[in-house]
Amino acid sequence: MSSSSSPPNYPTRTYTPRHTTWPYTAADMTPEDTTTDTNFYSTPRFVTHIDDHAIETLAQYYDTALPRKGRILDLCSSWISHFPASLDEAATNGDLEVAGVGMSVPELKANKLLQGKWAVHDLNASPDLPDIKGLFRGKFANARKAAPSEPEEVVQELLDATACVVSIDYLTSPVKVLESTLKNTKAGGSVHLIISNRCFPTKAVARWLRIDEEERLEMVGDYLWFAGWRNIEILTLSDGKLKEEGEQTQTQMSAFMRMLGMGGGRCDPLWVVRAKKE
Repeated sequence: MSSSSSPPNYPTRTYTPRHTTWPYTAADMTPEDTTTDTNFYSTPRFVTHIDDHAIETLAQYYDTALPRKGRILDLCSSWISHFPASLDEAATNGDLEVAGVGMSVPELKANKLLQGKWAVHDLNASPDLPDIKGLFRGKFANARKAAPSEPEEVVQELLDATACVVSIDYLTSPVKVLESTLKNTKAGGSVHLIISNRCFPTKAVARWLRIDEEERLEMVGDYLWFAGWRNIEILTLSDGKLKEEGEQTQTQMSAFMRMLGMGGGRCDPLWVVRAKKE
């Protein structure tokens, strides 16, 4: 997991469990739009859901936090995974395998990092992950299938890490999803739940829309704790304030963002709530 550059010093705090029993109601975990997610995601969206500054920040975090070897699951995946060049290179040379679980066939097909290792799977309808061995063999995408004589050890079943970008707020049974992820992760493996302040409001669970950003981070920590993950940390990757080099550059950027109605000097904030399997 070494990086050629010094890892950024992200403000980090340890999550402390706040509840002895599950504190959220069914209403808390129900979105306004209760129609099937299959309909909602039937039209592919080849867009990014965080801005360019947040994407760059996320890639920098991945460069220091995700393994160069083994298997990574891109949960709630789409047409782009925001991985840095170092991980793309590791995937290209075969040291690293990345598989995706998402909702849109066109988007998953377009994600070159996945190399045909993906599955369309509605986690709100069925929170258990699809068969991990089949996922990494390309079984669900029909991209490649193992020959009958292929040794079982070629594709192991356990994950080294899982990443989920700005999607945890859409899961109506997040603990069950994270329990399934934990079960499919090797000892010492990690999960990284990336959070910003953007969402499709009709599809985010109800409580997410009623609370502030700080409470959302604690809520995601609760998800992980009740799912059995431990060593839970909350990191601030970006506070939403642009830090451009040079006064002129910052002034130009602020003017451009004001023109877009976004407010000068601001960008998407970004956090990660992460944990490990003991």
